[in-house]
This record gives sequence, C-alpha cells and structure tokens, in this order.
Amino acid sequence: MSSKPEQKEIHQANGAVPILPVNRLTSTDQGQRVESSDFLGPDGNGVEVVVLESRANAKGVREEDALLENGSQSNESDDTSTDRGPETASPLKETSFSIGLQVLFPFLLAGFGTVAAGMVLDIVQHWDVFKYVTEVFILVPALLGLKGNLEMTLASRLSTAANIGQMDTPKELWKMITGNMALIQVQATVVGFLASIAAVVFGWIPDGHFSIDHAVLLCASSVATAFIASLVLGMIMIGVIIGSRKMGINPDNVATPIAASLGDLITLALLSGISWGLYKELESKAYVNPLVCAFFVALLPIWIIIAKRNAATREVLYSGWEPVIIAMAISSVGGLILDRTVSDPNFAGMAVFTPVINGVGGNLVAVQASRISTYLHMSGMPGESPETAPRRCPSPCSTFFSSDVNSRSARVLFLLVVPGHLVFLYTISSMQGGHTTLTLIFIVFYMTAALLQVLILLYIADWMVHWMWSRDLDPDNFSIPYLTALGDLIGTGLLALSFHVLWLIGDRDSDVGD
Repeated sequence: MSSKPEQKEIHQANGAVPILPVNRLTSTDQGQRVESSDFLGPDGNGVEVVVLESRANAKGVREEDALLENGSQSNESDDTSTDRGPETASPLKETSFSIGLQVLFPFLLAGFGTVAAGMVLDIVQHWDVFKYVTEVFILVPALLGLKGNLEMTLASRLSTAANIGQMDTPKELWKMITGNMALIQVQATVVGFLASIAAVVFGWIPDGHFSIDHAVLLCASSVATAFIASLVLGMIMIGVIIGSRKMGINPDNVATPIAASLGDLITLALLSGISWGLYKELESKAYVNPLVCAFFVALLPIWIIIAKRNAATREVLYSGWEPVIIAMAISSVGGLILDRTVSDPNFAGMAVFTPVINGVGGNLVAVQASRISTYLHMSGMPGESPETAPRRCPSPCSTFFSSDVNSRSARVLFLLVVPGHLVFLYTISSMQGGHTTLTLIFIVFYMTAALLQVLILLYIADWMVHWMWSRDLDPDNFSIPYLTALGDLIGTGLLALSFHVLWLIGDRDSDVGD
C-alpha cells in the first residue's frame, strides 16, 4: 500500500468497496449492513475498510451452513472478507454421492418408522372398532399427515430459531417453546375436528348411512389423537433440538427425520388405542365421547391466547391455516380410498403397505422441497428474485436431467426408491406382516406404483416451490403440507389400483385376497 489512491484502485479492482475515512459506519436502504475495520496507512492516519453484506447473502450463508452442512462451500471460509458483496450466494457444488450419503440414513430411519406403523395398522384393522366403524380408516392418512403439516414445520421453525440465536437465553427459549407448543395444539385440535367431519361425510356419501354415535366417536378419537400426538411429538422435537445445540449438532439434520420416523407410529398407535377404548364405552357410557370432544375444544382459547403472545407464532396462527386444512382434505380423500379398499376382505393385505409407500414418498419429496427452497433463499427473499422464478410448467427433462444441483438431487432421491422399498418389503416379510406373499409379480407392481408416485411428487415439487416463491410465499411453510398430502393420495390410489389389477389377473400366488 503506497498511497490512498492506489489502495482505492486495488480494492475496486478486487470487487471491494473503496476505503472510506475512519470512524464511519453506515447502512443502506436495501437492508445491507456496513462493517468497518481500522487499518493504518503509510502516513500514520487511520483508514477504514468498509464491507457491505446483504441480508439475502447472509441468509444464504446461514441456509447453506445449517441445512446443507457443507461449510467448506460457505462464504465464511473466504480468506478475504472484502470479497463478500451484495451479489447472490452461489449454490453448493454437491456431488450425487454426497447427496445420497447425507440422505440415506434419515431416509432409512424414517422408512423403518413407517414399516412399524404399517405393522400396527395390519394388526388393528381386525379390531371391532375398525370393522364396525370403518370411517376410522379415513382418519388414518389425515392424522398421519399431521406429521408433515405440524411436527415437521415445528421442527423447521425451532431449528431455524436455534440456528439464528433466538433460543440462546432461557427467557427466549421458554418463550419460543410455549408459543410453538400452544400453536400446534390449536392447529391439531382444529385439524382433528375437521378431519372427523370429513370422515363422517366421506363415509356417508357412498352408502348414505349415518350414525350420530359413530360421528361423535370419530370426533372424540380424532381430536384426542391429534392433540396428544402433537403434544408428545412436540416435546420430543424440543428435546432433540435443545440437545443437538448443546452437543454441537445441527438440529436441521436430526429433528425432521425423527419426527418422520416417530410420527406415524405414535399417531397410529394413539388412534387405535383411543378409538378402541371409546368404542368399548359407547354402549354403557355414551356420554364419554361428547365429554372428550368438549374437553379438548374448551382448551382452545387458552392455547390461542398463549400463541398470540409470541410474535413469530402469532403470524402463523393467523395465516398458516390454508395449507394445513387443504392438506387434511386431500389426505382424507386418500383415506376414503383406503377405507373402500381394505374393507373388502380381498384386499386386506393393502393395510400394511399403505403407511410405507405414503411415508417414503412424503419424506423424499419433503427433502427435495426443502433443498429447492434453500437454493432460492440464497438469492433473496420470496418474491424478490425474478431471475430464479421458474418455468411456469417445467419440463420433465429440466426437472430430472439438467446439470443443476436440484436436478441432481431429484435423480438421487428417485434412485433411492427401489433399494429402500426392497429393504422395507423384506423387513415386513421377515416379520410376517400383512396378508400378501412377496411374489415377483407383486414386487413389480408395488415398485411401479412407488416409482410413479415419487416421480410425480418430485415433478410437482419443482413446480410448486418455485410457484410459491414467485407468489411471495415461503415454501418452507406452505409446500410440505401440500406435497405430503398429495403423496398420501397418489400413493394410496396407486397401491389400491395395483392390488385390484393383481386380483383381476389372478395372482393367487401372492395371496392378495387372503
């Protein structure tokens, strides 16, 4: 550094801002932060290097480090801080192998959770409450979908809050926990109540039969299951996130897989146990079911007041209902298909495979949606980056065969379907679950349904996440409920179609109708 003019030229040539007089700290209109560092010039006078850092770029760095865990690619590893400017963050240069390696363990963990849920459903489908109140089957996809609607979004919110330092002090931690727990209790109670209404309506439409006792039983079972499952899973999520922070582990990498693996099993076990208990009390103590409904509904005002006191949960309390309710309705249609299919003794074997195919598809598309959302966040905030706005209707070639990182991850996730399902099918078979022998033709039909489901979901995710981004909606909060619900509907529909085709072509060796 020989002189101030020369210094200015050198820094401008390197893409940095010019040197300004000492003791100057400014901020820009675009939300940029100006940081200063003191240096001594050759004449002994203090000069100051000013570095601009945009919020969008800072968010991109945080998302890059927190969600994709490749710190070596982040801007923080740059040796010269003056190279950091307001330009957008570069996407990660991940290999297909690294993507597959990071996704494999959570994928298997969540998959074995769905296998356990399928084994439970295979057992409880023969209970009296499932035989005589078949509308309970309609509740299964809707309530299992709460994992994607509530617990996964809760894990995402709390992980983000932990990563950006909003849970560092005991006061902030307590405020964040109470606000979010109250919020999911409100959502769980309302969604559980609406799911029971949908089950009653969908159960009434085909045959025109309606029973007020069964309707109240469905309401009590649904609301109680949704409330207790969300409470238990919410507490587990909070413990996992706090423990991860203390152990120096990124909570984004462990919270969501645990929610996925435990959510289906806990929810299905609670639904089966609660509905069975309330059904046993239906004849002798008919007043129990209305009291259960009234109790959980009466708690709503308390949870609403607590959730409104937290600024972050207050916004979700007012604006986060549309995706949750629509996703519940979509899942309920899948539940209707499940009810109509497994109620036929010829297709009882479908029950054990339904949570597996739906859970695997939902988990894979949730990973892809999160990755695309992170990629978009690196360029700014929702609606602020027209250069990343998508093709209105992306072609399958651009979704699966282009050279960008999202297309690469879509290929990796798609290739995990067959080996993953083979492991899960072998596990079910070795545990003697289901009523179906795993013949070659059955495996071919099952794999075709699973591959087609994930193919459709990954394509929809590519369009939906970009569309929501262009509409100034955060895909992290809105896309996953829709995609997991579509996964339930598409997976259940394709699986039911496969069982019907197997029955029609006479695959008696697989014992489909046994």
